[in-house]
Amino acid sequence: MTHALSDLCHSPMLVLAIFVLGIGGTFQYGFQISVLNSPSPYIKKFLNETWLMRYGAALEDWKLNLIWSFIISLYAVGGLIGALNAGHLAVKYGRKRCLLSNNFVAIAGGVMMGLSRRAQSFEMIMVGRFLYGINAGISLNVQTMYLGESAPKRLRGLVSMTVSTFLSTGKLSGQLLGLNEILGSEDLWPVLLAFSVVPALIQLVSLPFFPETPRYLLIDKGDQVQCEKAIQRLWGKGDYRSEIHDMVLEHAAIKGEKSKSVLELILEKSLRWQLLTVIVTFTTLQLCGINAIYLYSFDVFRAAGIPTHQVRYVALGTGLCEIFTSLFCGLLIESTGRRVLLLRGYWCMALVLGLLTVTIFLQDQLIWMSYCSMALIFAFIFFFGSGPAGVTAPLPGEIFNQACRPAAFVIGGSLNWMGLFIIGMIVPILVDTLDYLCFIIFLGFCFFSGVYVWFYFPETKGKTVLEITEDFQKMHSKTQTEAAETVENHKELQSVTSTKL
Repeated sequence: MTHALSDLCHSPMLVLAIFVLGIGGTFQYGFQISVLNSPSPYIKKFLNETWLMRYGAALEDWKLNLIWSFIISLYAVGGLIGALNAGHLAVKYGRKRCLLSNNFVAIAGGVMMGLSRRAQSFEMIMVGRFLYGINAGISLNVQTMYLGESAPKRLRGLVSMTVSTFLSTGKLSGQLLGLNEILGSEDLWPVLLAFSVVPALIQLVSLPFFPETPRYLLIDKGDQVQCEKAIQRLWGKGDYRSEIHDMVLEHAAIKGEKSKSVLELILEKSLRWQLLTVIVTFTTLQLCGINAIYLYSFDVFRAAGIPTHQVRYVALGTGLCEIFTSLFCGLLIESTGRRVLLLRGYWCMALVLGLLTVTIFLQDQLIWMSYCSMALIFAFIFFFGSGPAGVTAPLPGEIFNQACRPAAFVIGGSLNWMGLFIIGMIVPILVDTLDYLCFIIFLGFCFFSGVYVWFYFPETKGKTVLEITEDFQKMHSKTQTEAAETVENHKELQSVTSTKL
């Protein structure tokens, strides 16, 4: 743990890159997820006033709720569009230029949001929300790609985990700035909605001082000289021949192959288990029940005796818990490994959901059960933040080579946004219909995802992409002969590239 932090401190440019990428990347994603909660009464009032001014009649409740749901869901729609295009843009223009240009989308969205009340146009909120979604859909994929391709192998897990940390920080910032005492008031909510312009400007001004990712420069562009310069800038002075050798091996393995499309990746039989791993983990990320937990936490806090007007302040504790657990996971990931964190996360989350169902059922009979429910909510967030939340996002970058990586991120990102949209629509219905019994559904997803990881996912800690691919093939080969042939081919590739070097 301390060794990883010490190594990271010896690479100050990489630390700065983490902050610059995070503040303009997943921070934006997390911020937009939570920012509309507190000021929603004032925004709905603005919708009603605008409608009344235009048409001379107030909005009916069902129309108001429909417009509000549309505003909320447009973020996921924009995110899906952004995610679907992220891979192509990252390959064509490079990771750095893609992220730089993406900031203009966020700035445009912020301007629309900030001027919406002055223009008496709730449609501008819709457009701004949609643009924010596109920005987040692109940055979530490309930021993860940039960090995974820029980190040395020994720090890959720790650096990639910062994606989750900034996402959690964005959520908490949206909750915090959305308080009435700060920017969530009736007068300042347009400023709150336009706040994302600030992180976008920070990244737009800072990112030009950082290089393109070393892997993109060597494997995609074939420029080893620029790759070595990028490594020296990001990691500091040192001998990195072994890392460069691993990139050369990967470059030789794909034999100049162009980046695969999503369809080509889906049809590639040799990568079906890696693809299935991405599908399982990204689907479970949304269907594990974390959104239902956050939605139900308000009822649990009230049942524990916390006054309704103070519940939102207590809810900030859940955001802090998620940040601290993601940091904790980042420190443990290289020593513990991805497989262990996923296993522990899925199965412990399933256990917590089962216990939470029981305690909520009993809290009307036993007063102290509500405190047990509170503890279990924080336990669930801990296991989510220290496992699936941190490990899932960078996973496509670890288990796919450079030619397949952009398409894998597109698939994972698309599943994430589709899951976010679906969960946003069905969780309130599930809670209203099944009450706390809805947790049983999410328990099933967590348990069976843990079973999948146990049987079909090898450890990736400290391994190159070629070694991880080898492990997948050995684990899923029909015969030992196929596995032996895979190992032999890898050895031949190593000897050829070593001779070239």
